[in-house]
Amino acid sequence: MQNSSLTIFFDGYCPLCSIEMNKLKQLDKQKNIKFVDIQEASFFVDYPHLDWQALDARIHGYLADGTMITGLDVTYLAWKLVGKGWVYAPLRWPVISWFADIAYNIFAKYRHRISYLVTGKKRCVPCENKGEKVDV
Repeated sequence: MQNSSLTIFFDGYCPLCSIEMNKLKQLDKQKNIKFVDIQEASFFVDYPHLDWQALDARIHGYLADGTMITGLDVTYLAWKLVGKGWVYAPLRWPVISWFADIAYNIFAKYRHRISYLVTGKKRCVPCENKGEKVDV
């Protein structure tokens, strides 16, 4: 693991996930976050000890001390590290966090369908020739 405060494991085939990660990358001027696309072939080489299915089911993150966090805890911390934590802070407040976590679990399960409704793109796949993401 590099000297990052957080390593995020995300689904690069999910259009909404990719949009969010690209925005975080733009805002991460201090390079506090390491982004790992679990769809890249290098994932299996670099992280053979991690359960790909679990990471594909919901966003995961490693803290610098090796602690694994999931779901909105990852999202909140990532946005906090880029100076925008206030946007997601209410989702971690008592009572609200319980409902927010349920909503996130539903989103995670149906993210490709929701992506299609929001962006018109259900899933992205890597372009064989250029390594770019293309719509399917």
